[in-house]
Amino acid sequence: MTITAAADGSALGNPGPAGWAWYIDDENWAAGGWKHATNNQGELMAVLDLFLATAHLDDDLHILCDSQYVINCVTKWMLGWKKKGWRKGDGKPVMNVDLLKQIDDAIVGRRYRFEWVKGHVGHVLNEAADSRARAVAEAFQRGAAVPEGPGLTTAGGGGAAESRAGIGRADAGRAAAGGAAASAATTDPVGAQPVSGRRVTTQPETPSLFSFDDEPADAPSRTITVALSETEHARLAERARSAGLRPEDYLRGLI
Repeated sequence: MTITAAADGSALGNPGPAGWAWYIDDENWAAGGWKHATNNQGELMAVLDLFLATAHLDDDLHILCDSQYVINCVTKWMLGWKKKGWRKGDGKPVMNVDLLKQIDDAIVGRRYRFEWVKGHVGHVLNEAADSRARAVAEAFQRGAAVPEGPGLTTAGGGGAAESRAGIGRADAGRAAAGGAAASAATTDPVGAQPVSGRRVTTQPETPSLFSFDDEPADAPSRTITVALSETEHARLAERARSAGLRPEDYLRGLI
């Protein structure tokens, strides 16, 4: 059999309150997040959690993902990065390496394929994952309970809860990785080391590209002009409004 699932991430401010989610159907989905993380970290965590949640099953995995970054990481770049000691071609360390290492472990022996789907165009599974990831980010923003989802309930029976317990979830909801027995009222910020039944998910703090504590106030700045089509500008403006940001601030977060 083939399990088809969508995986998605969301970050308000990017970095900021963040969520991740994977979705198969209304009875099989999971979500979690952090007080402070990036969209890419959410996208990667959704994929990692999906692999771990289905690790006990002998099924093909068809992953729908609107992040070409995630797809390229797993299918194109990871092997080369490993050979270089998890460094890029320019010698700089790979971002989000802790999550990528865990994904690299999780895909061993698995049968899977990724399919890129365009986000925010009404794709049913993608929209379901996106809305749940965003709901988690918004919950962290408000200090509300995190909607974690039921997990994997109808595919493979009782093994799902055990599988998902080892995703990097703390007993009080740290990293909110979707385990069945956690309270999601609180989480540690990115950079904390959550308790893990199988492995530890440690995510590096991602500094803002445009903010440095040791930079003098009178440091010179540079102006960069980006030409966008009307469609691209409209998409940027819409996503910025959804995140409660100005388009330029949203764009900074993406960079």
